[in-house]
Amino acid sequence: MEDRIYFCIDLKSFYASVECVERKLDPLTTNLVVADPERSEKTICLAISPSMKALGIKNRCRVFQIPSNVNYIMAVPRMKLYIKYSADIYAIYLKYVAKEDIHVYSIDEAFLDVTQYLSLYQMDAKELAIQIMEDIKLSTGITATAGIGTNLYLAKIALDITAKHTKDNIGYLDETIFQNTLWKHKPLTDFWRIGAGTLKRLASIGITTMGEITQANEDMLYRLFGIDAELLIDHAWGRETTTMKDIKLYKPKSNSMSSGQILPRDYRFEECEIVVKEMTDTLCLDLAEKGLLTSSLTLVVGYSKELEMKSAMGTITMTGATNTYNTIIPYVIDVYRRIVDKTKPIRRLSISCNNVVEEAYEQYDLFTDPAKLEKERKIQKAAIEIKRKYGRNAFLRGMDLQNGATAIERNCQIGGHKSGD
Repeated sequence: MEDRIYFCIDLKSFYASVECVERKLDPLTTNLVVADPERSEKTICLAISPSMKALGIKNRCRVFQIPSNVNYIMAVPRMKLYIKYSADIYAIYLKYVAKEDIHVYSIDEAFLDVTQYLSLYQMDAKELAIQIMEDIKLSTGITATAGIGTNLYLAKIALDITAKHTKDNIGYLDETIFQNTLWKHKPLTDFWRIGAGTLKRLASIGITTMGEITQANEDMLYRLFGIDAELLIDHAWGRETTTMKDIKLYKPKSNSMSSGQILPRDYRFEECEIVVKEMTDTLCLDLAEKGLLTSSLTLVVGYSKELEMKSAMGTITMTGATNTYNTIIPYVIDVYRRIVDKTKPIRRLSISCNNVVEEAYEQYDLFTDPAKLEKERKIQKAAIEIKRKYGRNAFLRGMDLQNGATAIERNCQIGGHKSGD
């Protein structure tokens, strides 16, 4: 396969850096934490500034884990602001690379295929990376780091492992360099897609490095990991067959939509049912707004962490595909009451709509009342228009005002965190 040149660009301590820039402070020297002071000291810090990382404080730590002798600024999350900065930085990428050659991996990380642009700009890969990083710094005040690789995987590893040890925040890997410099690197969890579970299974057969994976019996790896062994072996050699074009052309075989939340405290069975109804209502409106239907839903209910109990999970299949609340909610409440232990406190909820299809595929069963269905559709459309024009809390159900309801607060959040409005 012809070598290509990919960048994987990360915005350093993104949320914390944005908050420092907004305060005209240097993100590299200012102690700042992005966390919600209204939550308990157990709340997770969304980001900490590089200067705090230099003190040995771990990213995504909890507030109480920050040493008491460290002075720092606590910034309330402002998700809308971070999205704006991310969009501005994406616009910078577009100055250099066409959108077809950009894959946004997360709000603070993106892959760029720059293969065909190097000759256009008469630059080598490192020179172009430096120019883009300097443009980001000059335009937004945010420091970027970059991994350069001859495939997508090596670009990611060059970012995650190699760039951390360079003065210019740029790492470079091809297959040969990867094998010569990282085959003995530990821990394996530094490598993309290797988590604690994979680490434990590899350790059980005496494997602790990427180099040892390449020397292992492949049949044994396939018995241990199934089809995932193929990717594990390829990555151990520094290989990756997926290209930017493959990502752009990918179409999933099935679609789904989901909503989840961690409750602000332990909830009783009865009051948690209100939240389940609210989440179902929100999903129904999201489906209707996008012109989609679902015929199956999965509910996952997690108990209080102190109980160390396995989450309850149930899936229901309806008689037809729909997006109307009055049709869906009886199914959801039935599965909720069936799978949940009524005596145990609840802390986490997740609802997924499975087998999502476009409204054009809708079919009625013998029990469907078309007139009633059309009336509810009109109500949904009105609710969507009101929320779009006046805000998500402009149209509420009575249950949203009950004790324990979370919809009003969540309507002011993005990704479960304050939007900054």
